[in-house]
Amino acid sequence: MKKSCDWPADDPLLIEYHDTEWGVPLHDDRRLFEFLILDAFQAGLSWTIILKKRENFRQAFADFDYVKVAKFNRRDTNRLLKDAGIIRNRLKVEAAVKNARAYLEVIEKFGGFDKYIWQFVGGRPIINNWKTLKEIPARSAESDAMSKDLKARGFGFVGSTICYAFMQAAGLVNDHLVRCFRYTEVSAE
Repeated sequence: MKKSCDWPADDPLLIEYHDTEWGVPLHDDRRLFEFLILDAFQAGLSWTIILKKRENFRQAFADFDYVKVAKFNRRDTNRLLKDAGIIRNRLKVEAAVKNARAYLEVIEKFGGFDKYIWQFVGGRPIINNWKTLKEIPARSAESDAMSKDLKARGFGFVGSTICYAFMQAAGLVNDHLVRCFRYTEVSAE
C-alpha cells in the first residue's frame, strides 16, 4: 500500500485531490485564478466543503474565466449570493470579482499572473521536508510577502494563511510529507 499524507484520511474526494492535484506546480493563469478564488472561499471552512462545491463554483464563476468574472456587476453578485451551490458570503463573492479585475491588471503589467506569482518563490517550488503534519506551517515569509503585495494591488481575501494554502495547492511549495508517495513525484515535476 502506498504511503500518503495523513490529511486526506479516508475521504475519496480529498484522496483524489491529494493524489492528482495538490502540490503540482501550476503555470496556467486560469487554473491559478481558480485556486486563488477557491482558497479565498475556503477561509474559515474545510477544503472538503470547497471540493464538494467546486463544479458549482466553476459554473457560477464562468469556468474561472477571469476576463468574464472581471465584468461581473451588481446583478451578477446578487445572482451569486442566491446560488446555494456555492458559499454565499457577500465579502467573498465581492472579493472574487474585485480579484478578477486586479488579476487582469497584474497580467497586463507582468505578462501573466504566472510570471508574477512565481517570483515569490524565485521561480521554482520550495521543496520542504516535513515528517509530520504538525511541522507544516500556516504561513511563511514568502506567503507574507505575497499577501502584502497582492493587497497593495487591490486583491481581497489574500491574507498570509490564504496565500500559503494557495501556494500549497498551486505547487509553489511542496508540503507533501517526505514519506508520501507524491512527495518525490511532485518534486520531479
